[in-house]
Amino acid sequence: MGKHNIYMDLMSRERGTVIKDPGGRLNICLVYPNTYRTGMSNLGFTGIYSLLNQMDNVVCERAFLPEEHDITALERSRSQLSSVESGRALSSFDVIAFSISFENDYPNAIRILSLAGIKLLGSERGDGDPLVILGGPCAFINPEPLAEFMDCIFIGEAEETLDDMVNCVISARDRAGRLRSLARIKGFYIPSYYSPVYKDSGELERMDKLVQSAPDRIERVIVENIDSTILRSTVLSPDTEFSNMYLIEAMRGCPFSCRFCAAGHVYDPPRQRSVDVIEGEIAKLEGEKIKVGLIAPSLSDHKDINDLIEKNDVQFSITSLRANKRSAGLVRKMKNKRSVSIAPEAGSQRLRDVVKKKVTEANVISSSKAILESGIKKLRLYFMVGLPTESENDVDAIVELVKKVRSTSKRGAISVTLSIFVPKPFTPFQWCSMVDIKQARERIKKIKKALSKKGVRVSHDPVRDAYVQGILANGDRRLSKFIIELSRGANLKEALKASGTSMEHYVHRTKAFKEKFPWEIIDNGIQKDRLYDQYKKAIGQT
Repeated sequence: MGKHNIYMDLMSRERGTVIKDPGGRLNICLVYPNTYRTGMSNLGFTGIYSLLNQMDNVVCERAFLPEEHDITALERSRSQLSSVESGRALSSFDVIAFSISFENDYPNAIRILSLAGIKLLGSERGDGDPLVILGGPCAFINPEPLAEFMDCIFIGEAEETLDDMVNCVISARDRAGRLRSLARIKGFYIPSYYSPVYKDSGELERMDKLVQSAPDRIERVIVENIDSTILRSTVLSPDTEFSNMYLIEAMRGCPFSCRFCAAGHVYDPPRQRSVDVIEGEIAKLEGEKIKVGLIAPSLSDHKDINDLIEKNDVQFSITSLRANKRSAGLVRKMKNKRSVSIAPEAGSQRLRDVVKKKVTEANVISSSKAILESGIKKLRLYFMVGLPTESENDVDAIVELVKKVRSTSKRGAISVTLSIFVPKPFTPFQWCSMVDIKQARERIKKIKKALSKKGVRVSHDPVRDAYVQGILANGDRRLSKFIIELSRGANLKEALKASGTSMEHYVHRTKAFKEKFPWEIIDNGIQKDRLYDQYKKAIGQT
């Protein structure tokens, strides 16, 4: 094959790129199944890259989904997809490690395997092929739709397990030995050791073990003290969402556990990084003109956040805040006044109570006013349509709430982003169905029309993408062909038809409590009956 490194220009603008001699080391290619810009904006991805390269016996390089014009160039030159650092074909690495945060990137992962000339199905690979591993948030929410493609799946937070993984892979002589060794480590799931059995109705009946030594369920790995390890964005680039910004994780997990949010449940309990550790990271940047981004799902709830910002002469960036008084105070201290996001999620208090979003209309309005008056250039408001029990009155309430926010100040622009509710595993809403696609479109259209004359920009992702996400989030191994069809460019309708996938089964039915879900192979420490109690409380609210 010819050689065509599509990353040369991007790498020339990077700072902190790690270049190591691959000889005598375990060669790992860490892959983010989206564009370079998106992947290099992900702290989990860049942090794992840094940790792996701190090991003397490992060389870790990166790869991403190429832009369409680069894919065309690869195909024309008959080249395989290569890594950023050395331009080596992915097929030459010992391990291909995917980090996946979003279900809609599943087809991209398969497309990358295809571009790399790597066999798509784990059952087809032999000793001469790379070991393909899945990690990231999607891996411990529901990995089953990708199970046929992956040799191994890591369930949980990887920082403290990387050494064990590396030693297992290095010490084993062949693929089978590597899988046996990895299966003995907490958090490692070997899909080929299990076989799902389905009922005639389409529901999962049980998961048979093909290897009796394999665990009945895979226990999630969690880092109890996040001060013990640091995920740092050591590679800086202008070609990311956070251009040349040094990202620091201030908090992991969310104390609020909204009923729709998988991250709020699977990252439980919430953990805060100490100010001393954060300041130690900032101190390393002394003398450099580098922006610092603090990453947390609910940054204003970090107990020492105000002291941290006041004590450090650094240009902080805080992108997403909770609607409360502390958030407004934080914005006034920010030096970067570009944009801030808050997520009311629903327009009415009734529906915010259903989803357990613990903010009031007064919180949203007062916080928004303070943010706009602070000189922020853009306030982004996030809402969902199609939430459980949603009515037309709730849709109207989104419009009314945004109007009230706009009336509080003439300063700054307001942008509303709408998404469609998708039921997620390990949440109280995993038993719910999605709203009809036609109805979702009508509700979005209604909101856009009502706000267009108020100087508010309304945006949303393609509606069908939400239903692809819904199928994949709630899916099982029978979706392999569906994902392959999507990876080859099929739209939702075409992929459903070609793969025989039933949208009704995956997203348009209310599930029974006793139904066994594909993701129950994972032990996330979450009790199913407690989630169901929350579900019943939510649905009972009117």
